[in-house]
This record gives sequence, structure tokens and C-alpha cells, in this order.
Amino acid sequence: MKIIHPENNLPEPTKAELEILQVLWEFGPSTVRFVNDKLNEQREVNYTSTLKQMQILAEKGILKRDESQMKHIYIPVEAEEKTKVQLLDRFVNTLYKGSASQLMMQLLGNEKTSKKEIEEIKRLLDSMD
Repeated sequence: MKIIHPENNLPEPTKAELEILQVLWEFGPSTVRFVNDKLNEQREVNYTSTLKQMQILAEKGILKRDESQMKHIYIPVEAEEKTKVQLLDRFVNTLYKGSASQLMMQLLGNEKTSKKEIEEIKRLLDSMD
């Protein structure tokens, strides 16, 4: 099964940018200060670094900035699910030559897959028949 979606033109966010997106997807449109505070709950992040990354995300078209208020609010352009689908498609196409089955075999061969997770996957596959 090949996964190819040529319409995926979303610039690929870096790991740090994905952390910012995760905060915005979870909490909704937010200020740089709010996002930075949330990031600092996990690890120390400098405010100016967060600001710069969010500005870059806006330049890339991944975020939009609402400047109608004194504090600028940043909003993800794409929904979380759509972004994850696009990134996963790129990952599968690049590392697994578009083969979702090769990816699944690699994942299931991973010793970290629990019996419970395997059962959930079986139920999902059975529901697809």
C-alpha cells in the first residue's frame, strides 16, 4: 500500500516548531508568553527563542498572527490532524518508499509494542475488512 499525496505543500516544521504547534493545538490561539510558559513546563526555553520560532512559523505560513489586539495572538493555519497526516505521508514516502506495510512491520517488530497495543491494532485491522 503506497501513500502518495502530492498536494502536501506544508513546509516541514522542526522539532522545536512542532512543540509550539502542540501547545497551540492543545490550548488554542495563544500569545508567545503563554506558549513559552507551557514549553517551560517541560524544559527551559528562552522567551526570545520562542518568539523567533513563532515568527518563523508565521513566515512559513504554518501560523497566522492576529495583530488586532495589543498582544499578538498566534493561530495554527492547519488543523492538527491534517498536519500530522502530511508529516506522516512525507515520512513514509521518504523512509519507506511509500509503503505503509513496511512501516507497520518495522513498528510491530519493535520490542516496545505491548500485547495490549497489538490487540488494539488487530481490532483496527478487523474493522477495516
